[in-house]
Amino acid sequence: MRFAVDVIMDYQIRRDDVVLLMIEAAQTDGQAVLDATLDITDATLHRAQSAPLQVRVPGQSFHLHYRAMLHITRPDVVWDALAASPVNALPDDVAPYLHPSRYCPSDQFRDIAEHQFGALAGGAKIAAIARWITATIAYVPGSSNGETTAMDTYTARAGVCRDFTHVLCCMARAAGIPARYASVYGVAVDPPDFHAVAQVWLDGAWHLIDATGMSMASGLAIIAVGQDAGDVSFMETEHWAQMIGKTVTVTPQ
Repeated sequence: MRFAVDVIMDYQIRRDDVVLLMIEAAQTDGQAVLDATLDITDATLHRAQSAPLQVRVPGQSFHLHYRAMLHITRPDVVWDALAASPVNALPDDVAPYLHPSRYCPSDQFRDIAEHQFGALAGGAKIAAIARWITATIAYVPGSSNGETTAMDTYTARAGVCRDFTHVLCCMARAAGIPARYASVYGVAVDPPDFHAVAQVWLDGAWHLIDATGMSMASGLAIIAVGQDAGDVSFMETEHWAQMIGKTVTVTPQ
């Protein structure tokens, strides 16, 4: 699948501040960035390898326009065919995604995961967890904030893509399956915006799964991955910032 991404953002910030951005689609397995442009007015862009973009804004506002053409080659996942890996066989760079993190207190989900999904294994377990989240937690914009944890969402039974993903990551980690948080662009996301899904480690590879039920793996483009939302914020600054406007458009080609 090919799709075009178009992102426009306008912010007001403190004068002479530095902003960190993670909005560019990644060149990674299963996807290719065929063409991309990033225009930022009233600011200076600095690129560092394997790090967020650094934008220095001398004034008190900036305007950003990101455009990309993406080719997604990863297939949709057949979950029942995927087996979990023994914990002692996990690669060194995968094992940390079993651990609790700031927004994913997976140690608090062990009894929940065992009670709800203990009879299942591997991909069948992950698919069942995702179905349970989609059916049980209501998608309600404004029902959470930047400090909401997965346990908060589990208790409230409401959230947005960020929260759905945190719950799935917690359930998977609690069940001994590495899981990480992925910020993505998706062709079927409604309302259109930056989106969040999980990646789980099964059969020696990472596989994308959307607990909101909006997207399949073949319709997603990864921006960045981390332990939870705190690692992959699309815009971050140490000081005051106010979003004046933001549009995210993803169009199949």
